[in-house]
Amino acid sequence: MANRMTAAHWGAYRVTGAGDAMRLEPLADDPAPSRVGKGWLSAARDPRARIQRPAVRKGWLGGDKGAARNDDAFVEMPWDEVLDIAAGEMRRVIDTHGNGAIYGGSYGWSSAGRFHHAQSQMRRFLNLAGGYVAARDTYSHAAGEVILPHITGLTNKEVEEGLTSWPLIAENCTLFLAFGGVSGRTAQIAAGGTSLHEVDDWMGKAAARGMKTVCVSPLRSDLADLPNARWLPVRPGSDVALMLALTHELFANGWHDEAFLKRCTSGWERFRDHVMGGDGVARTPDWAAPLCDMPADDIRALAAEMARERVMVSVTWGMQRADHGEQAVWAGLALAAVLGQIGQPGTGFGFGYGSTTPPGRAKRFISWPSVSQGRNPVRDFIPVARISDMLLNPGGTYRYNGEERTYPDIKLVCWAGGNPFHHHQDLLKLERAWTRPETVIVNDHSWTATARRADIVLPSTVALEREDIMINRRDPSLIFMSRVLEPMGEARDDHAIFAGLAERLGVGEAFTEGRDVDGWMRWLWSGCQSVAQAEGFALPDYESFRAQGRFTIPDADETRVLFGDFVADPQANPLPSESGKLTLFNERIAAMGLDDCPGHPAWMPPAEWTMNAIGGALHLISQQPDTRLHSQLDNGDEAAAAKLHGREVCRMHPETAAARGLSEGCVVLLCNKRGGCLAGLRLDEAMRRDVVVLPTGAWADLQDTAQGRICVHGNPNAVTLDKGTSALAQGNISHTTLVWAEKWTGPLPMVRALDAPPLVARD
Repeated sequence: MANRMTAAHWGAYRVTGAGDAMRLEPLADDPAPSRVGKGWLSAARDPRARIQRPAVRKGWLGGDKGAARNDDAFVEMPWDEVLDIAAGEMRRVIDTHGNGAIYGGSYGWSSAGRFHHAQSQMRRFLNLAGGYVAARDTYSHAAGEVILPHITGLTNKEVEEGLTSWPLIAENCTLFLAFGGVSGRTAQIAAGGTSLHEVDDWMGKAAARGMKTVCVSPLRSDLADLPNARWLPVRPGSDVALMLALTHELFANGWHDEAFLKRCTSGWERFRDHVMGGDGVARTPDWAAPLCDMPADDIRALAAEMARERVMVSVTWGMQRADHGEQAVWAGLALAAVLGQIGQPGTGFGFGYGSTTPPGRAKRFISWPSVSQGRNPVRDFIPVARISDMLLNPGGTYRYNGEERTYPDIKLVCWAGGNPFHHHQDLLKLERAWTRPETVIVNDHSWTATARRADIVLPSTVALEREDIMINRRDPSLIFMSRVLEPMGEARDDHAIFAGLAERLGVGEAFTEGRDVDGWMRWLWSGCQSVAQAEGFALPDYESFRAQGRFTIPDADETRVLFGDFVADPQANPLPSESGKLTLFNERIAAMGLDDCPGHPAWMPPAEWTMNAIGGALHLISQQPDTRLHSQLDNGDEAAAAKLHGREVCRMHPETAAARGLSEGCVVLLCNKRGGCLAGLRLDEAMRRDVVVLPTGAWADLQDTAQGRICVHGNPNAVTLDKGTSALAQGNISHTTLVWAEKWTGPLPMVRALDAPPLVARD
């Protein structure tokens, strides 16, 4: 009998039982199974939110050109007719405006399966159809993706996969300086799926061996309750100022490693001049203290402690999702370089520890095969977080990574495997922008805020309704993902949907290559067998793997030291940066002449922060949730059980709440000039008094109320600021947001986001 298993970005599972008795049991060897998976089955089976049949927006059928796109009814139609309509629209736009008028939107978190990866299927289809305008970088770490190649010569992926391994940290590090913390909450997930969660386990082992951890964050909960741990609750937006002040102390007291700086860095003297006051402002602890809301003596003491210890300077991804986010990555690297401990086992610099599960994982990384996406004939792109600006300003100019670029004029949006009305900032601005294209086509399994704002909706299956394989180069297991549920309604997998569109556009044979899904799966496994043979081990045949459900890679343990080879011999192993070294002053960035990203690490006041807030405004921290992945599974029972009054929960310090007449369990309106959202209130003493925490991912439910148009369900992007990190990276700055908090005293609006929109008969 087959051993039924499945996998997701939040873990791998053994499937037991059937029907109502079906259960997803985490793997026995997973040290910390994710909470997210508890809501997976209920979300997949939810008939309220699932899209049952293909549908077309009523107003679009009536020729409204997008006017009612943000709140309309839908007409269900047969598959063949809707595919004909969608393909016809694509052909019309291509013939009239060219492929450069199509925007292909997607995100890579829709499935852990290698074949049914919506983003890959969509890109393969659009590339064969003549191309599309693409998105560059990610919402997760765009600022890091752009700055790292300049300052290290390595891509973000190369840095992430090269991070010093956890066992070496546990064995050698004596002080882990964690800017943004190291959270098991964010470490629940992994791009491509994961079979185990080991971050908290490794941090615990390191602490048991005597490693001290300093959590630099407004929230104590950003670090597990570890021995030898302490919390520095600095003001949000001031972390780079703290990094520079620590660097100043190292230089001022001669605690820096000048030999390392000369051998392994370039531009360090110019960076030192900036820190020491060459521009008239020395970045001393006294300078940083009021910015950080931290005693100067504490900064000096921390610098002295760093000079005595073996230190890992860690910066989370969340740190760079803020105004001038590039600087957090650069200043963290510079601080570690001044200490001179980069390239040594267990110390140095890290970007992303705890942000997901894999960073620091001590396993072999194997490059498994995948289905080719082909080549995009359209070379145009936008930074991923600039979608509203693109739609609102066709022909407008902007700067990105040293280029002067022009926004395309988009007539058709094709979206699959993503939900921009979850992850994009300033949702009311996005609503306005969303009415501009002539047609929006969305593949989705549920009536998310994006699906209900489409013109043509193509219902897709969820991972539990199809077979697939979790093939992640950074995971020690391959998982056969069994089909354990029947497709809901008339849902089809994304491959079948795009195959139908491809056939109508004359590229069907090129898209499928004559294979059905089973044929593609066997083709993938055959490629895996060839790779495994080259790596020195054998995989079972396809049917045996399908029956056993899991293959564990033999001799998988392997450790790495970030920049280890380079530091050992910089002449023989130069970095592919402008100088061959770590650049603490970067000539190329300096030559761009950017006011918001100079040629060296620098602190600049963010666009919004509590240092100059008025009227008791609070800093909003929109952290990743622990009951779902981004917005996925928000309709599941685990996410529902964690809500208050059917809304997302915000957290506030008891004294902060009392000063505003708020109490535990009440409903709060968080608002600013951009919009507002409702949330239930919980109190938490382990946080700064000038912040409020509201996790991301509540399905956006924008409604008109007496207080204006707000999200009545609690999506924080109703109030976040849609601005680029800088003209270098143009990443999102969701963590640079001020809000006011007040008690909601009126009638509570009904939450509509978790139900289907009105479905009406065809005229």
